Amino acid sequence: MTKNKIDYSLLIKSLPRINDLIYGKVIEIGRNEIYLDLEGIFTGVIRGPELLDKSGEFSNLKKGDKTSAIVIETENETGLIELSFRQASHKIAWNKINEITTNKKPIIVKVLDANKGGLIVSYKKTQGFLPVSQLSQKNYPRVEDGDKNKILEKIKKFIGKNIEVGIITADEKNEKLIVSEKSIVNEKGSDDYKKYKIGDKVKGKISGLVDFGIFITFNNNKEGLVHISEIAWQRLDHPKDAVSVGDEVRAEIIDITKDGKVSLSIKNLLKDPWKNIAKKYSIGQIIDGRVLKINPFGLFVEVDPEIHGLAHISELSKNPIKDIREFANEGDVLKFKIVSIEPEDHRLGLSLASKHDNKSLKKNEEKK
Repeated sequence: MTKNKIDYSLLIKSLPRINDLIYGKVIEIGRNEIYLDLEGIFTGVIRGPELLDKSGEFSNLKKGDKTSAIVIETENETGLIELSFRQASHKIAWNKINEITTNKKPIIVKVLDANKGGLIVSYKKTQGFLPVSQLSQKNYPRVEDGDKNKILEKIKKFIGKNIEVGIITADEKNEKLIVSEKSIVNEKGSDDYKKYKIGDKVKGKISGLVDFGIFITFNNNKEGLVHISEIAWQRLDHPKDAVSVGDEVRAEIIDITKDGKVSLSIKNLLKDPWKNIAKKYSIGQIIDGRVLKINPFGLFVEVDPEIHGLAHISELSKNPIKDIREFANEGDVLKFKIVSIEPEDHRLGLSLASKHDNKSLKKNEEKK
């Protein structure tokens, strides 16, 4: 009698709990239910909507197969343990995603759809998101004016395609999966870029224009970014004012990040016009200048193609100014007095000449 006595304390310890992922053997497959033997102690059943299997993990089970399921009820009306393939599929998928995230391994995702923010993707039936900002430089949409509708049109071409990415956010609780193509491309290219160093000169072709700068492809497949401030010595409203896609240019490497991102400068290889500015201009000199842009704080003025200056609003009149356009319109050529020259900071301070003789130089179409 003692030899066959059941140790109920061990049985209690092994009792499955809700949300446990447990394993068992298929002992019966019905029309709308599957029964599992759980270690010869319990019997579990999966039925109805809990048979739903988005992952395909449990689609082809047959009698005798070993499989897993999530406990959703420890005892149903017939004394069986209620199990779920639907929840197990979700749990297994996220366990895999968390493992990949920890090991920093790349994955292949399929693009399901696109919106203005990026691409909706799928990894083994788990939906995720690839933001536009996380596309590689090769696939980043070159939209000059940053119009989100135009960006959407460009990224729609990825729908139905597979993209290799890295996981940057895996939040199982909120079912939030965010991936990045850029991180994988940078990781792969980081060693390749080690042969370059800051100060190296490269020759390449402009492959894209965006509001903040230009992309240059050099040495066949390498790509770097020239920020708008590094294109020319003069101020630019947009890169297209100085260059076009397809132009061949020379540039200098000014930064290389650990992940292989290269920053370039075109203006570093151009003669700095500010070094000899004292030979051309002097404080107090009256010059002609063309108004390039009007801002609330003053006028940006082209003194010559390479030198631009600023006429601060306080330098336009002796009297308070309500509307700066009373004194100039974009494109106007006016007389200015040079009030400061700072070659090292590339600054030229201007004053509207009329301020000094108290005459208004308001420009309008009738006077023209």
